[in-house]
Amino acid sequence: MSKKIAVLVGSLRKDSYNLKVAKVLQKIAPSSISLYIIEIGDLPLYNEDIDTDIPPTPYTLFRKEIMECSGVIFVTPEYNRGLPAVIKNAIDVGSRPYGKSVWAKKPAAVISVSPGAIGGFSANHQLRQSLVFLDMPTMQQPEAYIGNINSGFDENGNINEKTKEFLSIIINCYANWVEKLS
Repeated sequence: MSKKIAVLVGSLRKDSYNLKVAKVLQKIAPSSISLYIIEIGDLPLYNEDIDTDIPPTPYTLFRKEIMECSGVIFVTPEYNRGLPAVIKNAIDVGSRPYGKSVWAKKPAAVISVSPGAIGGFSANHQLRQSLVFLDMPTMQQPEAYIGNINSGFDENGNINEKTKEFLSIIINCYANWVEKLS
């Protein structure tokens, strides 16, 4: 039986390259894992004042979805040399209330995707800092910075073979990482 893996996409744009990459990962993932893109754009900004004994429904549903998964893949762009607010908000919502984090011990992978040449390096490493605190063992190798992504897809939205091959390496290594930590 395949392990359920959450995929969080840090770009909310309908035609986001990050979302396209996440969908390619879903298609090429080995049978040992099943990838589910979990919507994070509708999560209210984390606010402890509203996270009471009866938290907002979106918080509760999101936490439940993550709890049901065996691992998490973050596919993120880089905004202004940093992490998109939507990813940080999802992390904060899932890490609360204190002592009840849904993230602990879940194997993680970070894939940064950018039209820029350095492939979201800063966002990738900024996210990794939070994952250390959240006690998420994060795949270290191969590193996944996908630069110049705008040339990774043709005019019909099909991924080119070079990018697909790289993503195959990443997702297969991640599946092995999940298996190793199970």
